[in-house]
Amino acid sequence: GDSCSAARDCGVGLYCGDCAAAGRTRPSCIRDLAIQPTTIVKGLPFNRYSWLVTHNSFSIVGEPSRTGVERVTFYNQEDTVTNQLRNGVRGLMLDMYDFGGDVWLCHSLQGQCYNFTAFEPAIDTLKEVEAFLSENPTEIVTIFIEDYVHAPMRLSKLFTAADLMKYWYPISEMPTSGQEWPTVTDMVAKNHRLLVFTSDASKESSEGIAYQWSYLLENESGDPGIDPSACPNRKESQPLNSRSASLFMQNYFPTIPVESEACKENSVGLPQMVQTCYAAAGNRIPNFIAVNFYMVI
Repeated sequence: GDSCSAARDCGVGLYCGDCAAAGRTRPSCIRDLAIQPTTIVKGLPFNRYSWLVTHNSFSIVGEPSRTGVERVTFYNQEDTVTNQLRNGVRGLMLDMYDFGGDVWLCHSLQGQCYNFTAFEPAIDTLKEVEAFLSENPTEIVTIFIEDYVHAPMRLSKLFTAADLMKYWYPISEMPTSGQEWPTVTDMVAKNHRLLVFTSDASKESSEGIAYQWSYLLENESGDPGIDPSACPNRKESQPLNSRSASLFMQNYFPTIPVESEACKENSVGLPQMVQTCYAAAGNRIPNFIAVNFYMVI
């Protein structure tokens, strides 16, 4: 909260910023590292913590085109995936598509990736995740795949090629019917430090990737998810007050991302919406909170 003119005026873990959209026109020191809940209370089941998630983690402002064609799409983040993880993000939303004979991350439409909506081969981002998990042996990362990959076994081969299977949390050990998850301590001890969920139900039986809405409750994304008067569930999800799943994802980002408005959304609107969704979910805290422009508060 101290006044500043540059990051050097702020302490470690802080940067200098403002939020004109919320009326804060004087730059001040702002935290740029998310506090890990496991540093406050240790040894709880995984589903007793809240983790920061970036929406469209790969859709980064200024990311150069890898196809030689100018990109035409929306952007949702301003930092690399590596930096997101270093700054405390523990969940990544990745849109995966068949493209050019491979799996690419695309911010696209109608289930089709185009050269003007493509960002990069998915393996490049997954290698960033592998490097982070390797360097941080007590951390757990969750990946949520918006899945448009239709080639058989292509996702399994992708995660194998990225050397991530050694961290894989197996479906056979995932709690069902709303039961408690293992403690974070136990997950780390078993090296089950990567949770992967897909939006394609068929992948659970064919490739061993957990179908997201068998294990998570989730509110509506986009504009309905930022209206503080209600917190409706996503159509694929059970009602938020259901006890059929023990994890709860709260989406909080508008349909059209506007970076200059994100600070107001994340610092003013989000706390209000957390209260709304807490009530809608039967007094359950969200385990994952997904936002745009995570650094902007």
